[in-house]
Amino acid sequence: MRYVGFTFLALLAWLLLVQPAHASVANAPGANLEVSLITYGPGETYWERFGHDAIELRDSVSGEAINFNYGVFDFNEANFFLNFARGRMHYLMDADPSAYDERFYVESGRSVTRQRLAFTAGQAAALRDFLLWNLRPENAGYHYDYYVDNCTTRVRDALDKALGGILKTQLDARPGGMTYRQQTVRLMSAQPWLMLVLDLGLGPYADRPLNAWQESFLPEVLQTRLREASVSNGHGGRQPLVQNERLVSPNRLEVPPPSAPDLRLPLTLAGLLVGGSIVATRRWWPIGYVLLATVYLLSAGFVGLVLLVLWTLTSHHAAWANANLLLFSPLAFLLLPALWRSRRGLAASRFTDGVIAVQLLAVMIAVLLHLLPGTVQQNQPWLLFALPCWLTLASGMRRR
Repeated sequence: MRYVGFTFLALLAWLLLVQPAHASVANAPGANLEVSLITYGPGETYWERFGHDAIELRDSVSGEAINFNYGVFDFNEANFFLNFARGRMHYLMDADPSAYDERFYVESGRSVTRQRLAFTAGQAAALRDFLLWNLRPENAGYHYDYYVDNCTTRVRDALDKALGGILKTQLDARPGGMTYRQQTVRLMSAQPWLMLVLDLGLGPYADRPLNAWQESFLPEVLQTRLREASVSNGHGGRQPLVQNERLVSPNRLEVPPPSAPDLRLPLTLAGLLVGGSIVATRRWWPIGYVLLATVYLLSAGFVGLVLLVLWTLTSHHAAWANANLLLFSPLAFLLLPALWRSRRGLAASRFTDGVIAVQLLAVMIAVLLHLLPGTVQQNQPWLLFALPCWLTLASGMRRR
């Protein structure tokens, strides 16, 4: 995906449609059209970590090639960040000459791979007509969803539509390799803090088993799965959908790991470190204990508030019903006054004991929910982090 101003995009789309150079692709017979999937490797910026792709249509007579992609957004759009927070992202379709489009990624150090696809003349013409229709200003926009309606699923769906649905039929029958959470954590692992924030914010939706069609929301997965697809050869047999594949430009950036990192050990150690520090400072450095516990309670309360807002007030369905809300709750804010009163030697009230009991009960429920058969959300790392923190805080704050 790329950031491009809307005004420039609209002008570019109009020029592509009316200039003679684009007319050769727009008017070429289907037999002259070559269809390829262009896959770009992940970039360095967070919104580039998932990679990108485009459909290339090439006129074999004139040599002209146009790339169609669905990954354009604009930071300057009205209420952009508010819409982002609410889960109502607005994206656009774009079209560029292939050479211009690929040069951008080559200069950025991102890999470029071209897969030429076995489309019949009728399928190629149908795909071209659909893409040109989709490029019109009234049709170019869509509401972006990270997992089910993004720049790659739009490319995948356009290819499948032109192929008569055979791509979905074949990929639906094959299991996926990872869940949404695993793919997200894997691709964001080069930016650890953002990776942790995303993992913390994802609910059970992100842990459902996926088939190959669903997992093809990622460019590299779609690229791999197309190699397994087959189409009719026109003579009663089958042939691979990918006729040939060529690495146009190698990747010069850090490559994401093949699997998601296991966060259980590092977060367990972090939880034990925070819990141990709370115990140690309470015994030997009371003001340090109050400050450390304040930081934890503020953080837990803020995280819980954000998780609650994501569930109740936004369209981020991947964050709904997040069991981490039992571990990090706005209830933490209610413990702050008692914590600071304890600095003056004042005992905790019955109200404070009640809040602590409710929070510990919530933590125990989160543990039990995870142990029950059929549990979907995989939040073991955050259970292992929160448990020692809350136990040591409860031990220090309860009324004696």
